[in-house]
Amino acid sequence: MSDRAGLLRPHLPGFATVVVLQVIGAVAGLAPLIAVVELGRALLVPGPVDHGRVWFAVVAGALGLFVRLLFTTASSGVGHLLDDRIQLAFRRELATRLGRVPIGWFSQRRTGELAKVVGEDVGAVHPFIAHSPGELVAAFVVPLVSLAYLVTIDWRLTLITLVPVVLAVAAVPLLLRPVRLREQEEFDAAMGRIADSVVEFVQGIAVVKAFGGAGRAHGRFVTAVDDFVRTFYRWVTGLAPVAAAMQLALSPPFVLLVVLVGGAALITGGGLAPADLLPFLLLGLGLTAPVAALGHGFDDLQAARRAVGRIRAVLDVPPLPEPAHPVTPEGHRVELRDVRFGYDEGHEVLRGVDLVLEPGTVTAVVGPSGSGKSTLVRLLPRFFDPTHGSVSIGGADLRSMGGGQLHRLVSFVFQDVRLLRASVADNIALAVPRAGHDDVVRAARLAQIHDRILELPHGYDTVLGDDITLSGGEAQRISLARALLADTPVLVLDEATAFADPRTEHAVRRALATLGGDRTILVIAHRLETVADADTVVVLADGVIAERGRPAELLARDGRFAAFWRSHAGGDVR
Repeated sequence: MSDRAGLLRPHLPGFATVVVLQVIGAVAGLAPLIAVVELGRALLVPGPVDHGRVWFAVVAGALGLFVRLLFTTASSGVGHLLDDRIQLAFRRELATRLGRVPIGWFSQRRTGELAKVVGEDVGAVHPFIAHSPGELVAAFVVPLVSLAYLVTIDWRLTLITLVPVVLAVAAVPLLLRPVRLREQEEFDAAMGRIADSVVEFVQGIAVVKAFGGAGRAHGRFVTAVDDFVRTFYRWVTGLAPVAAAMQLALSPPFVLLVVLVGGAALITGGGLAPADLLPFLLLGLGLTAPVAALGHGFDDLQAARRAVGRIRAVLDVPPLPEPAHPVTPEGHRVELRDVRFGYDEGHEVLRGVDLVLEPGTVTAVVGPSGSGKSTLVRLLPRFFDPTHGSVSIGGADLRSMGGGQLHRLVSFVFQDVRLLRASVADNIALAVPRAGHDDVVRAARLAQIHDRILELPHGYDTVLGDDITLSGGEAQRISLARALLADTPVLVLDEATAFADPRTEHAVRRALATLGGDRTILVIAHRLETVADADTVVVLADGVIAERGRPAELLARDGRFAAFWRSHAGGDVR
């Protein structure tokens, strides 16, 4: 819990302000009740009415009501402002951390569960921040002040008035049993599974409908919902008896019954004046109301505790380490030395890869599905660090280079393209925000997407996702233009023109050859034309380099590459 509290520690002064304002307002709220009590006692006492006492009670009650409204409003305002700042800080910190963790970490997390942390879990702290601190403290302070006043009237009836509170508080440990806490965690997990099944269904709806799998996909969602219903029923069934007992004990009818029975016994026995029963009837109800609010505050506290725990778990994910003293590379010769990597322990995707990419050359990587091609090219932009061996550029290990420095050396285009909900120009200039319009247009021309952009409703100012949705091939060429505008000496292409037609891909390859120069290019080839244009071909098989060399040399050897070429001649290389 201390780690979780550390997230809120910078905001403790704000919490203290909320609590102080709420306590002053809550205590002042007792003034009208006590004023009514004193009025009743002054008017019901035999003999002349003490007008000074009456007017004092009226003024004190009105003043207390004004102070309550003023301070509770201020507490609520400060609490909501504090909540806005904390939620903003949480989301910024989550965005910063998620931007620095290895990409491999995302592949092991469900999208729905991660979206729940960033969205719902951050929002779940709202009641705890904006309402619970003041209400929880007031739930203790108000009863104590009320008790202090009631004791001055009659200590015996004060103890009797406490009976409903004692019964309700005695039930609280039942809510803290390990089985109840475990059911709450299972409830949260079931909610996450529903969110994930919805995201999975929506993202894959086109494929699901095309292959007639709607029933199976819908079945997974129904299964998640049924699991949630069972979990929710089990959770509510365990809580319902305890919650009902607490609500009954704190209900106004039960409180009035206890006070009237105890008061009647004392009055008939001559131990209490009838007028002195009035404060217990009024303040007795006020005594239980904060305790009832305490129950709701406790629920909010538990929900916030679990939410902050999940937020903390994401923030505790180790980022890719940054060197204390970054090393500057000399040139951009790329070397992979005895590189091993696995997403899971005990299963290596790459097993001892040695590879050199010389400046001014194009290296094409081919191999069957699952051979490790995409994993290999993702090591260059340092999406992961190898578990063994090293990846270096210009003689400097990527782990010894700063992130900003690496981004100025390596740009990449992958088959699975993600574009921002922003203008076309902003998407292309993502890596170079200050690029001029002419530079953006030049990159778009090289990527063979300029003419299509001019056909959009607002040209380069068209907002993607709002004004238009691009096809897969068009999105890839926008991503390629982005990489070309970055103009880095190392370019990584993971099936970057997989969705392009042959004519467009030929134009893109010609453009890449034109600007190649001293650039180091590593590409996962998906068409034989790309392989034929490469300076070096690397054949991956089961995480190791099976063959390497110039295309003509490898064909002459009549080995894996030759068989690969023959099996894909006239089609795509996958």
